[in-house]
Amino acid sequence: MSADQLLGKIHLGDPRSVARAISLVEDQAEIGPYIMQGLDQQRLDRVLTVGITGPPGAGKSTLTSSLVQQLRLREIRVGVIAVDPSSPLTHGALLGDRIRMMEHALDRDVVVRSMATRGRLGGLCAAAGATMRIMLLQAAGLF
Repeated sequence: MSADQLLGKIHLGDPRSVARAISLVEDQAEIGPYIMQGLDQQRLDRVLTVGITGPPGAGKSTLTSSLVQQLRLREIRVGVIAVDPSSPLTHGALLGDRIRMMEHALDRDVVVRSMATRGRLGGLCAAAGATMRIMLLQAAGLF
């Protein structure tokens, strides 16, 4: 699938295309920069971004889940990027945060994406910023 085809599906709100684009950007695929250039910056400028951070066990997932619940009561679409430590075996995300937010799994207007730190210090992976831009368009319903 070309970058233009993928972007077209992203702008239509197709969750699989959003997931595919995130994976391509996260994996630093050749098509990644074209996807990022094709995102609509004017739409992104209208979206609220909230970051929640803290040490293990501080309640970040619980707070995030409660925040998602409150936003959904107001019929606001939500996207969550949960950055988890990397598995020493697969180097993928351990999925702890995603598992703790399972109550939102069947809600089509909540998108939760787990990403691994991939050994990067500081709690964020290199692709988190780019992924957030893709996810915001999907979650905000700005298509």
